[in-house]
Amino acid sequence: MCRWFVYVSAKEECLLEDVLITPAHSLCKQVNDHYLPKLFSHDPDNITTEHEVSARNRMFNVDGFGLAWYTSKREDFGECKGSRPIVYRSAQPPMHDGNFQNICANTATKALFAHVRAASASSVVSVNNHPFAFGRHIFMHNGFLQHYDSISRGMCNLMDEDTYGNIQGSTDSEHFAALYMTYLTEGRGRGSWEETYSTEWMKLALIQTMETVVRLQKEKWGDEAAANSLNIAVTDGSVLVAMRFRNHATEQPPSLYFSTTAGITLNRKYPDHPDGKENTTAYKTPEEHGNHVIIASEPSTYHHTDWHLIPKNCCIIMQADGRVKTEPVQYPANFNAVASSV
Repeated sequence: MCRWFVYVSAKEECLLEDVLITPAHSLCKQVNDHYLPKLFSHDPDNITTEHEVSARNRMFNVDGFGLAWYTSKREDFGECKGSRPIVYRSAQPPMHDGNFQNICANTATKALFAHVRAASASSVVSVNNHPFAFGRHIFMHNGFLQHYDSISRGMCNLMDEDTYGNIQGSTDSEHFAALYMTYLTEGRGRGSWEETYSTEWMKLALIQTMETVVRLQKEKWGDEAAANSLNIAVTDGSVLVAMRFRNHATEQPPSLYFSTTAGITLNRKYPDHPDGKENTTAYKTPEEHGNHVIIASEPSTYHHTDWHLIPKNCCIIMQADGRVKTEPVQYPANFNAVASSV
């Protein structure tokens, strides 16, 4: 199963090196190492916590990586309003890529999406790596759509021409992203990708996409349709919606945590260090750090109290002013899968 990391703040930049490379359990190390506190058994029938960890979280994530970070440079040159994303993706592990390390050492941003991939059925090529960009909007996913081969044509038939034409790879995730963008923009095409939308509308578009996928699966497979794992994050660079979802009565999605304080420990300007070491470069107080939220597959600081497991079928929403809230993801009860799955 893939791993990912999100940082969004209204005012406080993070240095990519501080959040993605420096910690002993940074996203780069999650290529082959995992730390999963607070997980519990995904099914009550004598399935242990160890099985839950192994079933949807313990995998080597060596099939490439991707980054998207927002910059205001185009706005500075009068070409647009608001920041826009830069996307960098590679088919090799992050620490095998010298460009990645150089970018991280010299880049800071208020909005960052980062992802390491464990391929399932699709090819190991850079275009299949997350994140996926549609104008100012970025999408990232960990999990899988069941029976994807049998529903992909139905998904594509519902997309507008521009979102369908923007698909470069063959993953279930990118097709889900394109359908989400169709619903978000009401099929108005490429020009609407530069617009901003409320977090309420973004959440509704995600749920509509998820419900469409489940409906297509049930049309093809009936009661044999298995559950989907949908850990998803979407942003326009200023607001964020992230959800941890699985359409099954008892099974749990892959791990997903959030923090509104770990960004201080993950910033060399401030006291402390993600591994508990002495930080001799700090010159600011924790109180000076801006509001932020981090969403991550696994915690990356030694302060375990900074991290909270996102409840099953809930989403974290961050507004442009930095306010963060948790909301349930509501969906029809008959959309729960009956068949058990890995």
